[in-house]
Amino acid sequence: MSLVTDEQVIKVLRQYNTWWRNPSAIKEEAKPQKRFAYYEALRIMKHETVKRFAILSGARRVGKTTILYQMIETLIDEGVPAKNILYVSFDNPIVKLVNVESVLSIYESMYPLDGDRYIFFDEIQYTENWELWMKVIYDSRKEIRLTATGSASPVLERGAADSGTGRWSVLRIPTMSFFEYCRLLQLEEPELPDGLRLTELEKMPEKELLDICDRFHPLVQHFNRYLMVGGFPELVLSGDDMYAQRMLREDVVDKVIKRDVLSLFNIRSPLLMEKLFLYLCINSTQIFSVTTAAKELENTSVSTLESYMDALVMSNLIYLAKPVDVGRKGALKGRPKVIIADAAIRNAVLMIEDVLSDETELGIMVETTVYKHLLSFYQGSAAQLGYFRKAKNNQKEVDVVIELPRGKILCEVKYKGNSHIPATDAIVELCKDRESKVTNAFLVTKKLEDAGCARHETAVPILRVPALVFLYLLGRAEAEGRRGKL
Repeated sequence: MSLVTDEQVIKVLRQYNTWWRNPSAIKEEAKPQKRFAYYEALRIMKHETVKRFAILSGARRVGKTTILYQMIETLIDEGVPAKNILYVSFDNPIVKLVNVESVLSIYESMYPLDGDRYIFFDEIQYTENWELWMKVIYDSRKEIRLTATGSASPVLERGAADSGTGRWSVLRIPTMSFFEYCRLLQLEEPELPDGLRLTELEKMPEKELLDICDRFHPLVQHFNRYLMVGGFPELVLSGDDMYAQRMLREDVVDKVIKRDVLSLFNIRSPLLMEKLFLYLCINSTQIFSVTTAAKELENTSVSTLESYMDALVMSNLIYLAKPVDVGRKGALKGRPKVIIADAAIRNAVLMIEDVLSDETELGIMVETTVYKHLLSFYQGSAAQLGYFRKAKNNQKEVDVVIELPRGKILCEVKYKGNSHIPATDAIVELCKDRESKVTNAFLVTKKLEDAGCARHETAVPILRVPALVFLYLLGRAEAEGRRGKL
């Protein structure tokens, strides 16, 4: 005997799919501001010659469900019959008790229609054997076009590797870029040359560059708020920053650690997982030693801690930046840097007072944000992101290294009043060394007037760029479809 009746499932489906009764109802769910992932997912779904499914992966509250609603709105506006579109969330307690096949069967018994069907599955990882069902649907149902979301990316990617080769693509969705944040709040955009690229800034006369940077003054306070509330669309729009911080703790962190992670991974000690995440927040942007952490966290085993780290990566709460060799300098091997997925998550967990006046904390926040932006910008390209630290002098470090097939891009964050770097700094030494194959180098600064090429004599110029400008231009380039073209 089934735990759930067809009538119960039908009721849930009708509640989700309000456009079946009133096609204009979708406009209440879809938001006007569209992210890059929306266009990419829609392109995959509507492709006329290459059939593929798309899976959107990202942390809670990054806007995955909104993207699905926006796609549904577009389809209805283009004339697709509303009843040919199905949305269902497998996070629903009723739906969790049935499989993909049952949901589809019940839906099609309600509406035995002709033509293409557009299926949207939210939080697909909560249904058993989802990847097998999607394989069956792909292979046997040519009329179905499907997009799904999930909050545990490598779980989804493993399914894609096992069953989805040539069938579906996984699109990673980070929190919003600073540019998307500005667009969402409909802030007045600085007047900039069309298609302005970061790599073009070093060719500008310093006076022209400073003039460009000066145009960003109205966005300074917004940038500070962005660092505090992060790139979570709903929280950005809340207008209540204290509420946003609480929601980050309760809905993004607590729900992931205390519910999602426990249900999806073999986590035997929820308390240890909480302590580990707090430990990582405290040590964010620092080089991580799993052996040291295991000793400091109740003398737990290294293997246990490694598995818990994997779960946090899979749940889109942290990134691991691996060391990268640059030239002949001899890089530190094996130990990653841990970076929290959004600076605002760390702020919410640690609840540091007056964080915007703390130079050290600001540096961590901006380095986190720079890494996140670059990771998103180069998604889908051949680039590998990591960091450099000299093996023989572990004080010499470059915060972010973008490793490309034909060279490397260096990015150092100096978010402080004085961004001067000595000639012995790692980024200077590497830019002097032609064997390093450095193509571009950026020093991310704090003040808008702190811009222009560093005064050091190097083979590759080191361009000082204010963080606000650097991140805005990155986000704009990504939104305009210039991803990976710095």
